Amino acid sequence: MPSARFQVDGPLELARTLAPLRRGLGDPTLRLERNRCVRATRTADGAATVALELRGSVLHAEAWGPGAERALAGVPALAGLDDDRTGFVAHHPLVAELDRVYRGVRIGRSGAVLESLVPAILEQKVTGEEARTAFRGLVRRYGEPAPGPAELRLRLPPSPERLAALPYYEFHPFGVERRRADVIRRVAARAAWFEAIVELPLETAYARLTALPGLGPWTAAEVAVRALGDADAVSVGDYHLPGLVSRALAGDRDGDDARMLALLEPYRPQRGRVIRLLESAGSALWGGRPA
Repeated sequence: MPSARFQVDGPLELARTLAPLRRGLGDPTLRLERNRCVRATRTADGAATVALELRGSVLHAEAWGPGAERALAGVPALAGLDDDRTGFVAHHPLVAELDRVYRGVRIGRSGAVLESLVPAILEQKVTGEEARTAFRGLVRRYGEPAPGPAELRLRLPPSPERLAALPYYEFHPFGVERRRADVIRRVAARAAWFEAIVELPLETAYARLTALPGLGPWTAAEVAVRALGDADAVSVGDYHLPGLVSRALAGDRDGDDARMLALLEPYRPQRGRVIRLLESAGSALWGGRPA
């Protein structure tokens, strides 16, 4: 069982940093505690389970499975240890306060494109709970037990080969209609082409993420912030996000995408970081000082 240790410079909130990778509290592929995370993933070398634990200023990692070494090599990126804050200026007092309170929330990158892309497709035009239910169902039916100790009870997400081979009607028991099922099947059939975007410039990566029918700017941004660590990602077309940004930064209750983008423009190229701070605060934004 390979292991590694990484020195952490500055604060790190491990659970909040990795929270965007979790698809609901019952996600079978990920377990999050305040200073510990265990994640099942597929790498280019094979399946892996990686466990992270923050002890003081040292991040301890151990991994299992054929992809263990590659998973360990990806830990600094996953945990945001190389998060680049260049260009970030807290223009708004609330943003400055949230950046002070949540300085340990970093923008990480998983490098696992399909593992962000498939759940994003499931989330298109449905409620969050519907999407999470569909994801859990697919993992439990078509995933496999993850490497590592049995007590971890994690499962791997379904392989691209398995998803591409499924007929569209096999998605129906999970509440996924033919349109989203077909998009997932097409994406899975071109998995290597999509996974390769981790080596591409962001502009080219976004172009590839929107190259197939059924993949738009919202889906691309949801993938880019998770898999590529794009600190400027903005999910245009999101149901809740414009209201959150507009209310927090301008006191507007009915903001739309145009209003959101205008309010976030001064923060370019770190607009996604502002969004992450607002989402980290959550309901504390409306109930007093964040804690």
